[in-house]
Amino acid sequence: MKTITLRPGKERSLQRRHPWVFESSIASGKADPGETVRVQTSDGRFAGWASYSPSSAIRLRMWSFDEAERIDRAFFERRIARAVALRARMPIASDGVRLIHGEADGLPGLVVDRYADVLSAQFLSVGVERWKATIADALLSATGLQRLYERSDTSNRALEGLEPAAGWLRGDGSTELTLREHDWHLTLDVAEGHKTGFYLDQRDSRKLFADTVRQFGCRRVLNCYCYTGGFSIAALSGGAEHVLSIDSSAPALARATAHVALNGFAAARHEVRDADVNRSLRAMLERGERFDAIVLDPPKFAPTAAHAERAARAYKDINRLAFMLLAPGGVLFTFSCSGGISADLFHKIVAGAGLDAGIDGIVYARTGAAPDHPMTVTFPEGEYLKGLMIIKGSD
Repeated sequence: MKTITLRPGKERSLQRRHPWVFESSIASGKADPGETVRVQTSDGRFAGWASYSPSSAIRLRMWSFDEAERIDRAFFERRIARAVALRARMPIASDGVRLIHGEADGLPGLVVDRYADVLSAQFLSVGVERWKATIADALLSATGLQRLYERSDTSNRALEGLEPAAGWLRGDGSTELTLREHDWHLTLDVAEGHKTGFYLDQRDSRKLFADTVRQFGCRRVLNCYCYTGGFSIAALSGGAEHVLSIDSSAPALARATAHVALNGFAAARHEVRDADVNRSLRAMLERGERFDAIVLDPPKFAPTAAHAERAARAYKDINRLAFMLLAPGGVLFTFSCSGGISADLFHKIVAGAGLDAGIDGIVYARTGAAPDHPMTVTFPEGEYLKGLMIIKGSD
């Protein structure tokens, strides 16, 4: 077993059970990509077991802090079985479930979603890449399923020195699936959709939005960055008379339109627009349009804290425009999925947007990722999705 020695004082984060060690914290030692190494303090004390990544700024991803534990097939079987069992105890109103959520489940770099009878996985670090075959077998054993599709085609793989990879790891067949979520049906293609195929993390926020549209009597709804229309279906089920869905992806909008029909809603109640959101908001404001509810669920503007300043300007601009497009008493559901934007910073950005728009409002609720996307006490960086539900005051 190869050994990595930390610089003096750099073991403190590991003592707090933080799962990452950066290159600058390492004094000596090297290993092959994904190889399990013994991590020790500057004076030789055991600090943990980790996978080694020679290409990444995150040089070590921790497997375990227990010196007696062995990183072998049984280790992965235990971790996966534990994660699957945890989800089985959660009240999830869907047959789409996040089964493995990376560091939160003690498997850094591994993301696995279950869509009905298909598993969709991302292997995002050299550690889990090295154990891919073992992990695939353990996933099928723990779930009793037979089909596993790999969606490791994200650009993050390059940071680990890995090439993109996608395709069936176990089983085969159609990649088109229909998902049940609450009282709705939504379709996806695990080979083509974003991430592993769909955004399961917004499941609870979509239900909250449906309930809010109903309770507040929202008649006209705007869904920005709508993707395949999850929030649009929620609005229609909540009784909205008209929903406008905007995205820059024609295939996503086509699926959103199909979802309207699949769920039995009249086509006349839903309009799609293939356009840039920012320009669309400005044009609607010039035309004097107003909406009773608006959803802002943009893509990741700030993947790291280094991008936060530029991202803050983008978030502020779209929220300012949304505030101005809301009718008095209207509802704004606004989100950030950027890991580089903290919940506190996001609130400040939205507050600044309200001030610039000359509008105040009440924060009715804070939202985050659904509980099958957990954040642990020792890894606050895991809180990536932040949301605010705001009731606009008078103009």
